[in-house]
Amino acid sequence: MDYSLAALKIFSAQLKDAREVPSQNSFTLGGILFQRAWLQGVLVSTSDVDSGRLLLDDGTGVIELSLSGEFRQRPWRVGMYVMVVGGYIVRTGEPPMIKVHKIVDLSSFPDREAMWYLEVMEAYKMFYQPIIEEFT
Repeated sequence: MDYSLAALKIFSAQLKDAREVPSQNSFTLGGILFQRAWLQGVLVSTSDVDSGRLLLDDGTGVIELSLSGEFRQRPWRVGMYVMVVGGYIVRTGEPPMIKVHKIVDLSSFPDREAMWYLEVMEAYKMFYQPIIEEFT
């Protein structure tokens, strides 16, 4: 994992436009190179938590989370609002997956969901859009 590449603040629906760059073991989205994605959303399934699998809905789509180690031991529940940062994995015929490096329960902060949409839009306008326009 190349930690010099930023984790993109992104919606799961945007990940469908990401293209793999095999020579660099990463992905590109409109000219932005990344390996990790930063998403926030509601846990909609925790039925497979024993095997380290959760489903997250960010309002634009559902993405599977792959938990390891200490993250599996926590009491994840449907309805929790969480922030997730992790490696992006494309899978054929299945939902995309995030191999979780960090997950935080933000349920006790009721304004986080509304603020998240603004944060992603601001990051797009300030950082991503100029790069995307350069490549079009």
